[in-house]
Amino acid sequence: MPANFVLLVARILLAIIFVMSGFGKLTNIAGTAGYFASYSLPAPTAVAVIVGLIELLGGLAVLVGFKTSIAAWVLAVFSVASALVAHTDFADQMQMINFLKNLAMAGGFLALAVEGAGTISVDGRRAA
Repeated sequence: MPANFVLLVARILLAIIFVMSGFGKLTNIAGTAGYFASYSLPAPTAVAVIVGLIELLGGLAVLVGFKTSIAAWVLAVFSVASALVAHTDFADQMQMINFLKNLAMAGGFLALAVEGAGTISVDGRRAA
């Protein structure tokens, strides 16, 4: 299978959870802020907006392959940070799975940051 097609599929698979999650957070700021407040995060409404924007805009950037390396680095760091903030109750198997899922996504983003978006992307078109 051509590498550029695989990179496109990888971008789609990595981005979809962030696009959907970011959209969900931004369309339910109050609920998201309440959830963040349960973790004692400061300024939960502001954090909800910031997190929603990082997820939505970063996910869209990866999806279309725009400034892919930067977006991938941001989402890799974000994935590790959210794992450490929200998924460290390792006595709960679902939290352990979510922790490991976040680390796996960070790994995918790091690979994408190094490899780039491929030719089937905005970045690829701009380089041509």
